Amino acid sequence: MPLPADRPLGVALVGYAFMGRAHSQAWRTVGAAFDGPPVARKILVGRDEEAVGEAAARLGWEEHATDWRAVLEREDVDVVDVCTPGHLHAEIAIAALEAGKHVLCEKPLANDTASAERMVAAAEAARARGQVAALGHTYRRVPALAHARDLVAQGRLGEIRQVRASYLQDWLVDEQAPMSWRLRAETAGSGALGDIGSHAIDQVQFLTGQRVSAVRGRLATMVPERPGADGPEQVTVDDAAWATLELDGGAIASVEASRMATGRKNALTLELYGTRGALRFDLESLDELWFLDTTVPVTEQGFSRILVTEPEHPYLEGWWPQGHILGWENAFTNQAHDLLAAIAGGEAYAPDFADGLALQRVLDAVIASDADGGRTVTL
Repeated sequence: MPLPADRPLGVALVGYAFMGRAHSQAWRTVGAAFDGPPVARKILVGRDEEAVGEAAARLGWEEHATDWRAVLEREDVDVVDVCTPGHLHAEIAIAALEAGKHVLCEKPLANDTASAERMVAAAEAARARGQVAALGHTYRRVPALAHARDLVAQGRLGEIRQVRASYLQDWLVDEQAPMSWRLRAETAGSGALGDIGSHAIDQVQFLTGQRVSAVRGRLATMVPERPGADGPEQVTVDDAAWATLELDGGAIASVEASRMATGRKNALTLELYGTRGALRFDLESLDELWFLDTTVPVTEQGFSRILVTEPEHPYLEGWWPQGHILGWENAFTNQAHDLLAAIAGGEAYAPDFADGLALQRVLDAVIASDADGGRTVTL
C-alpha cells in the first residue's frame, strides 16, 4: 500500500483520555526524534463535542469529530489509532481496516476471544491489501526491555528456566475510589488481569521468545463495591490476579498483577533466570537493566547495572547523549516510529492482532482456571 505522494500520512486518534494523551504525545514527537514518513495529526475523535474540542486544541490536533464512522470515509486519513475502552476496539478497528486504513489498537486487543478472532480475520484480509494492523503493547519499545530481548536472543542467559513477572499498582487501595469503566466487565473485560497483567504476560513471551502452553490462575476482587454516580455499584472485575504459566520452551513463569498493592505506583518488574545468566528490570527505573553473567569467574559474578542510554542501544539513535535518561512517554514515540517504518517498508509489525488473540486466550485460560478451582488449563 503506497505512501501518499503529495501529503503526509494523516492520523486520526479515537480517544483522548489517558492513552489518547500518551499517543498524542507520540504523534507530536515522532518526526522530531526519528527519520521516517511525515505525519499530520488530522483528527481527534471523542463522544463529547465540547470535551474533544478542548482536547484537540490542547493536544495539537488539526480538527476534532464525534463520529468516527464519518472520519473513516476521509481520504486524508491513512492511520487510525484506537485508544478507546476495550469493548469498542473490535467495531472501530475492523471498520477502519475495511475502509483501507492502517490501524494501531491499544491492548488488550479485545474483551473476549470471539471479538479478537474477528479482528484477526479483518487484519489478515487487510494485510493482503498492504495494510498494517498493529497492537499497542508499548513496553516492547522501552529500550531496556528491547535490549533484554536482544541479550536473551544472543544466548547470553543460556536456557531460560524460570521467569518472574509482576505488575503492581495501588490506585484502588482506597475503598472509596469511585467506579469507572475499568471496573465493569462489560467495558473492561477483566480488571488487573487484562489491564496490567496482559503487559506482564506479553513481556514473558516477548523476552523469552516462548509461548504460553498451560496456565493455572487465581483472581480476587478485594473491594466488591465502589461509589457510583447513583450510589454503591458492584465491581464486576478482579482487583488482583496470579498465574503460573508453562512455556513451550520448557520455562516456568509466575505472574502477579494487582491494583491494590499499597505503595506501588507503576511497578512492572521482570526477572529471568537462565543457565548462563540472569536479568532483572523495574519499570519505575526504566532506563536500568541488571545483568548477571555466570560465564565469568565466580569471584567476579554479581548483577551489573546497565544504563540503557548508549547510542548503540535500541531506539537511542533518536534521543539524547549518553546518560540523559528517557521517560515513560518515549516508548510511545518509539512505537509510532516502528509503525511508520512498517507502513513505509511494507514489513510485518509485532505485536500484531494475531499476537493479541493469542494473549487473549491466555487471559481466558487464567479466568477459566480460577473458575475451576485453580486447575491447569492447556492452550
